[in-house]
Amino acid sequence: MKPAGVILAAGLSSRMGSPKALLPLGATTFLGSLIDAFTAVLPQTTVVLGSRAEEIQATIVPRPGLRIVVNPDYEQGMLTSLQTGLRTIPVGAPAVFTLVDHPGLRPASLTALVEAFEQQSPLVLIARYRGERGHPVLLDPAVAAEILALPPDASAKTVVRSHRPETVFVDLDDPAVTLDIDRPEDYERLSARLGSEQADRR
Repeated sequence: MKPAGVILAAGLSSRMGSPKALLPLGATTFLGSLIDAFTAVLPQTTVVLGSRAEEIQATIVPRPGLRIVVNPDYEQGMLTSLQTGLRTIPVGAPAVFTLVDHPGLRPASLTALVEAFEQQSPLVLIARYRGERGHPVLLDPAVAAEILALPPDASAKTVVRSHRPETVFVDLDDPAVTLDIDRPEDYERLSARLGSEQADRR
């Protein structure tokens, strides 16, 4: 069964000062770039919203296979948002999730991850760029079930780490894997880099 996607976009974005989901990225936004990649590759994708959900949802263009859910407990932490998304995954399907502060993933990168997961059948598969692990992360249904059973004050990382021997890392030539935009200065550096790349292509 093909993996189903989860994009986590429920956080407060307190360090950024405005919703990261709505930050411009080229001709789209952080969230828009991820929706484009996920829906191009996966049969189902769920976007989990929380803080300023109505404002963000108003910018999302409906498309086949895309579902929007709101986590009412988003202030309790990221785990509750991940659990909200995992509950929408079809029974028996693996899950592939990422965070909205890791925008710009290429569809080809996601395709490579899905193919590696299908070929190797690990319990956990993690994208890596230049030796550094990042996102997306793919989870076998059994691992997703373990995460769903965690209490709200726990961390999904403890479950992922417990399966280190059954984890596969896939190296991708895609800097979005380790891109992590938390503060305005992070976004300024990203904008400068994108502007430079566009100038080089002229």
